[in-house]
Amino acid sequence: MRRGLLAAAASALAALAVAIPASAALNHATTVSSNPADHTPHVLDGEVRAFALVGDAVVVGGDFNAVSDAARKVRYKRSNLFAYRASTGEVLPFAPAVDGEVFTLAAGPNNTVYAGGNFLRVNGAGQRGIAQLNLADSSRVPAFTGVIAWGDVRSIIAYGPWLYAAGSFSRIGTLDRVGLARLNATSGIADATFDLKLKAPNLTRVKLEDMALTPNGTRLAAVGAVEQAGGQFRAQVVVVDIPADGPARLADWYTDAYTKPCRAGFETYLRGIDVDPTGTYATIVSTGRKWGEKLMCDTAARFDLRGGGLHRPLWVNWTGGDSLYSVADTGAAIYVGGHQRWMDNPLGRESAGPGAVARSGIAALDPATGKATSFNPRRNPRGVGARALLATPQGLLVGSDTDRIGNEYHGKLALLPIT
Repeated sequence: MRRGLLAAAASALAALAVAIPASAALNHATTVSSNPADHTPHVLDGEVRAFALVGDAVVVGGDFNAVSDAARKVRYKRSNLFAYRASTGEVLPFAPAVDGEVFTLAAGPNNTVYAGGNFLRVNGAGQRGIAQLNLADSSRVPAFTGVIAWGDVRSIIAYGPWLYAAGSFSRIGTLDRVGLARLNATSGIADATFDLKLKAPNLTRVKLEDMALTPNGTRLAAVGAVEQAGGQFRAQVVVVDIPADGPARLADWYTDAYTKPCRAGFETYLRGIDVDPTGTYATIVSTGRKWGEKLMCDTAARFDLRGGGLHRPLWVNWTGGDSLYSVADTGAAIYVGGHQRWMDNPLGRESAGPGAVARSGIAALDPATGKATSFNPRRNPRGVGARALLATPQGLLVGSDTDRIGNEYHGKLALLPIT
């Protein structure tokens, strides 16, 4: 479908001077189409957890072993990572051997990509949790020596000379860093001046699920299992100021929105965060397996990211008991993915309450009001959920563990194009 669109998008990609960041989504003029593009390949097993756009290559990460071309005529063996040409869907030779799940990806310089996850080895060599790879030949970049000592990496962001990493680790290289670190993007060596001293004394451990960086690189927000930063109380959300002329420091920004617990067993119920293209607002999505308009479980909520002090949500959208895992803010819309059945459902109790609208597994919210828009491509079956959303010049990439969206077969991934 829409071959003219693909040619135009390819030209747009070629014009970009820098790689598309995984955070701070592109500014789209309109909501994307509910009709998926036909040229994308298929992941044949497991699930898709992450995307990165490197030039005209879409890099896909997750937990899988096989992919196919769009026509499902050619099958390729791929271990948790593969890449395809964004403009045509051609599956590329990129095929590093990664022995564990890839949770996060970020475009790197010189046709490379950074990968984070719970892997121990890459191409047979020890490379725990984080790696930089060449798209041309699937090799590890030898200069990048950063490794974690324990746990995993769940979110990475490349910005200028730095690579931000978040997860459940307690050490990177020779430095103790709990849950959040900044690395030299070339060497992978942890920055000794960047240490938020995260703690979770009443939880099993610190485990950050996601983070987002403002487009100008001056404010970082991270969400997950955390209770303290720099000795100060922080309930599941930590914001960091990153001045150009000094060391990073904990921002005087906090919220009490997520102090109430959800169902027992959730040490954190926050799963995703993204900032709008202006860097003014952040939207957080959550799970929690609980419902009620006085709780923040199973919600999408928007916050003003500016200033300091106590911040409460500008708006909240409840699913009524179903998890949201991913979020992408394009300015025109805020897309949320999960295994939700409804949005606009504050009175739902695993049911459609008054005013609820059916939105199976994916929805678009109005940035001003938080209400669901008419966008409704429907992910059926919903599965565990859509864990990966990435805005690109072509549209919105959607990654999940199921095979149907927009009433079409699309194995684990789809592109919803800009019309």
